[in-house]
Amino acid sequence: MRPRKAFLLLLLLGLVQLLAVAGAEGPDEDSSNRENAIEDEEEEEEEDDDEEEDDLEVKEENGVLVLNDANFDNFVADKDTVLLEFYAPWCGHCKQFAPEYEKIANILKDKDPPIPVAKIDATSASVLASRFDVSGYPTIKILKKGQAVDYEGSRTQEEIVAKVREVSQPDWTPPPEVTLVLTKENFDEVVNDADIILVEFYAPWCGHCKKLAPEYEKAAKELSKRSPPIPLAKVDATAETDLAKRFDVSGYPTLKIFRKGRPYDYNGPREKYGIVDYMIEQSGPPSKEILTLKQVQEFLKDGDDVIIIGVFKGESDPAYQQYQDAVSQGQLVVMQPEKFQSKYEPRSHMMDVQGSTQDSAIKDFVLKYALPLVGHRKVSNDAKRYTRRPLVVVYYSVDFSFDYRAATQFWRSKVLEVAKDFPEYTFAIADEEDYAGEVKDLGLSESGEDVNAAILDESGKKFAMEPEEFDSDTLREFVTAFKKGKLKPVIKSQPVPKNNKGPVKVVVGKTFDSIVMDPKKDVLIEFYAPWCGHCKQLEPVYNSLAKKYKGQKGLVIAKMDATANDVPSDRYKVEGFPTIYFAPSGDKKNPVKFEGGDRDLEHLSKFIEEHATKLSRTKEEL
Repeated sequence: MRPRKAFLLLLLLGLVQLLAVAGAEGPDEDSSNRENAIEDEEEEEEEDDDEEEDDLEVKEENGVLVLNDANFDNFVADKDTVLLEFYAPWCGHCKQFAPEYEKIANILKDKDPPIPVAKIDATSASVLASRFDVSGYPTIKILKKGQAVDYEGSRTQEEIVAKVREVSQPDWTPPPEVTLVLTKENFDEVVNDADIILVEFYAPWCGHCKKLAPEYEKAAKELSKRSPPIPLAKVDATAETDLAKRFDVSGYPTLKIFRKGRPYDYNGPREKYGIVDYMIEQSGPPSKEILTLKQVQEFLKDGDDVIIIGVFKGESDPAYQQYQDAVSQGQLVVMQPEKFQSKYEPRSHMMDVQGSTQDSAIKDFVLKYALPLVGHRKVSNDAKRYTRRPLVVVYYSVDFSFDYRAATQFWRSKVLEVAKDFPEYTFAIADEEDYAGEVKDLGLSESGEDVNAAILDESGKKFAMEPEEFDSDTLREFVTAFKKGKLKPVIKSQPVPKNNKGPVKVVVGKTFDSIVMDPKKDVLIEFYAPWCGHCKQLEPVYNSLAKKYKGQKGLVIAKMDATANDVPSDRYKVEGFPTIYFAPSGDKKNPVKFEGGDRDLEHLSKFIEEHATKLSRTKEEL
């Protein structure tokens, strides 16, 4: 029997050895896996580093330097003068300008010292595009010792080179502002003496005022060239408190038109061309006398806007003065120019005006019929004409000149067929180049279609029609789907960050729902603007706050550039910068706004502690 026991013992020993070997092999395999994972991480880090190095490297294309968000500041830091072009890859004007810009680069490269010529893809370098207020393409700026100088001349080699050489001179200084500066000492004298003047009441710290400032100055320059000139002025309302109180200034910027000292609210656009057009319109007489039927016919044939005609016995007619007082908006017969008339709407709308007729009644009548069934939405008339929502906009190459009118009217007729059945909505056509930025935000700039459509609703949300061959049927389906609430809004968004591991999480339009609206986490979200001084002051405090709570897995400290991203939820209203909300877990529809306290570490920490639902406290913290 002993040999059998020995044999069993040998078997057992053999099993133990096998298990020992297997046990030795197991950890080796795990170790190998860990090593592979570490190697993969290292490779990924190396790839990220390579990508960062690629972004930091300043490349050159046909003599033009390529700058982006990553390499811009480092490159321009020690440069006296740099010529910049902000472009969009899909922009037709940019493509046409490219050969000319390359010639400019070669000419300025030969200057002693050479002047760098660079280009920036504003669709990907969103931080720079926002920082330099780029709203159209191409936008040309000259950087002088870090300060941007707007180029407003023609896009020709001769003019651009001449302007750059002028700015590059060592003794060059920006020309003095055309905008008049008013104080309590000179206000009444200047304003009372002017037939018409536009005055801005501003605060030096106000972000909206800073954004308006360059547009306001450009408009002032343009209007100063008119005969007679139309002056623009500004008042620092924080210094001139008596003037601010006198004219009921409660927010910034507040703009008012004065006619011989009498104030009127300014309700026009806030960009250069809109301000210019609006003020030219306001400076003219409220109405023009028409003596013959032929003059009326000429207005109808060549006009570009609604025509308001008053018919009276003479200047002594009591109703005539009522008309003159109200005519900046209104009147007796409202007609559209021929190009906007259609078989679906009356040729004219009539109202009887008596001496006792109220101004408000005249204005209400005109506002009701001021727009045709399908009008032409333009940058110059957008702010005062197309404010009603929902607004259905059809974008294409809109041109009413003789050669292109038939094509323009062909597509407009398709829109008319739909507009007649939806009187509760406003319909308009718009030139795709004029609204290139809006078309891009809608995701339609590379749709491949000649005609695109979108709907802008009352809450500020935008809805884009899926790219397909345009006709009245597809538009009708799109508008019907909107009416039934079946469409999803388009969200403007910066690219999702590749690396978002910092203490402050970066939120963009595309990640708002996944980060801020995450029902399992508390989120503190700051909405900021890159140009906002208060936001820049807050940044180190906000970073310290995020580091303080870094160990809290149930709490996210986040920020979002509200100028480059849409906020998908109307519960998070952003009316100034910075705006901070706390979005508690489980109740994202009722965020708590931070207001009233100082934006320092102590008060922000207290705000978090008061509203947090997910804070875990260690003994040290207690």
